[in-house]
Amino acid sequence: MPTPTQIKISTVQQTCSSDRAANLQQAINGIISAAKKGSQLVCLQELHNSLYFCQEESTDNFDLAETIPGETTEQLQVVARDNQIVIVSSLFERRASGLYHNTAVVIDSDGNIAGRYRKMHIPDDPGYYEKFYFTPGDLGFKPIDTSVGKLGVLICWDQWFPEAARLMTLAGADILLYPTAIGWDRQDSQEEQLRQLNAWQTVQRGHAIANGIPVVVCNRTGFEPHPTDTTTGIEFWGSSFICGPQGEILAHASQDKPEMISATIDLEDVDRVRRIWPFLRDRRIDSYSNLEQRYLDELFSNEEEN
Repeated sequence: MPTPTQIKISTVQQTCSSDRAANLQQAINGIISAAKKGSQLVCLQELHNSLYFCQEESTDNFDLAETIPGETTEQLQVVARDNQIVIVSSLFERRASGLYHNTAVVIDSDGNIAGRYRKMHIPDDPGYYEKFYFTPGDLGFKPIDTSVGKLGVLICWDQWFPEAARLMTLAGADILLYPTAIGWDRQDSQEEQLRQLNAWQTVQRGHAIANGIPVVVCNRTGFEPHPTDTTTGIEFWGSSFICGPQGEILAHASQDKPEMISATIDLEDVDRVRRIWPFLRDRRIDSYSNLEQRYLDELFSNEEEN
């Protein structure tokens, strides 16, 4: 049996289709399977109810958005309560007419909504036209209190930014979780694809190390063609993983198939690691004010003139 400081965590990596009900049911089946195997926390992938619609800019796709609370959260609340498991779900939130967010909602093991996080960093790249759909988050980097601890939930593009991981850690997060939708352009060489995958995993393991905190990443998998065949589509690279506070891989999913992975983390290990690597203690907070600048070229040019 796990000790009170131990948490068994699962991720549900899945392929998606245009059938929203089937996608949600696939996620629910994964949650139930995780609970039966003793997991207390499960993380779903980014925008798990639909295809990744951000490959194109189309106003019709706003029809995919839903309110929170809403139909999906109501179903997941029942699943969480019946299976005594905490769920991190990723939804296209309709906040108001013309106002939408990419939002993670956390449902506690008693079935209540514990909180939500709205994606802060919004990409705008070929195949990832998220700025067309999502207003940047306005809830800040605040961990969500649950029955298994304080969850620092971030979303996909957020995972590249050390500031987001650091601020969640400084606010008391016990675990960082990243629902994700990222993949390859099929036209890239195998060497380039491997570099991208390694960079993606390395930066997130770096967040674990730099903050002495476990990291949970759930990515989608499978090929999703462009809706109008304008591009070659996206081959989502799966590879969901769970790592410990020294970046050690505890569980790792395959690249190309739906899969649930699980690992047990011990929150006491966080304290052990932070004692031998006291990065939070040795931060020079008196010298970091320039981090609030977009870039330092103007600042340094003024110093040279003086």
